[in-house]
Amino acid sequence: MLVYVLGGILAGVGGAWFIVRCGHNLGMIDKPNHRSSHSVATPKGGGIGILAAFLVAALAGGGRPALWIPASVLSLLSLYGDKLHLSHKLRLMVQFVCSAILICFAARHNYCAVSSSTGIPVLLIIPLFILMVTATANYYNFMDALNGIAGITGLIAFSSLAFVAGKSGIYDLTVICITVAGACCGFLFLNMTGKVFMGDGGSILLGFLFAGTAILLSETLLDVLCYFAFIYPFYADEFISIVIRLNQRQSLFKAHRGHLCQLLANELNIAHWKVAFMYGLCQLIIILLVQKLRNYGLFPVAALEILLLFLTGYCYVFVKKAIKRTQVPEVKYNEIDVRDAGRAS
Repeated sequence: MLVYVLGGILAGVGGAWFIVRCGHNLGMIDKPNHRSSHSVATPKGGGIGILAAFLVAALAGGGRPALWIPASVLSLLSLYGDKLHLSHKLRLMVQFVCSAILICFAARHNYCAVSSSTGIPVLLIIPLFILMVTATANYYNFMDALNGIAGITGLIAFSSLAFVAGKSGIYDLTVICITVAGACCGFLFLNMTGKVFMGDGGSILLGFLFAGTAILLSETLLDVLCYFAFIYPFYADEFISIVIRLNQRQSLFKAHRGHLCQLLANELNIAHWKVAFMYGLCQLIIILLVQKLRNYGLFPVAALEILLLFLTGYCYVFVKKAIKRTQVPEVKYNEIDVRDAGRAS
């Protein structure tokens, strides 16, 4: 396994370095705007090294085609989208198709096992899993807003999935997860300093692959709740953001700076790496808590995740109040003030 880890690290570093050197020539540049968390034009698409590491691991480790083929197609399409704008409808349609291929061909045993353990009909389990994979791919992409946050989350999440897969004796998933974790680690060397961004090709791949692997490893609803909690901070932050944007009648497809992690970095001026490590620490704590509580059954785990969601909402409100306290009040002049100033002059 050490060979796969080292190979993943080298691929992650190599892909990021290639985009740093050639990104401008390839037209893969992320230009800052009023919604960006960066102020300098930066090469994007550094996740190409993660894709390369994943493909090699899948082929060398005997990965099931129903996992690596749709994941690769989706990543390549997203990588192409890093250069040219693709419509949201097209991207979403391809994501649903790829998710359906994964669920229908690679997870037959798993969705049947979850169905039998919960009493939920298989015909309901299948679309639910398809939706979960598609949503996770997009959530991971949306949360890739700060230097280091997607890489650290991927490193911790796929290392945890590799441990579960190894414990279950599932060789191909163990190889894939440990290699992708290494690639995330390698990518961080250049991403933490803001020299390169992961891009959609990397973030959507990680989200899709994470959700697909979590489902492949799950045999009960408890497994689903526990394994998907491996990136719980992303789910909670994105869920709160969606609720707020829907309440404000904003489009969910437009870029914004409303995630909790963005507020911490952009409005409270906390360094990106500090926010990323904060999320990673919370992620590790949640993983340990969930694995501890799973011994007591489904309801304690579900209760913990609901509680954490409310805590995330409270943190959001607290941060918004902190932002208001740090803002300099805007001076407003009314007509009387203007007329008085005229007379005084």
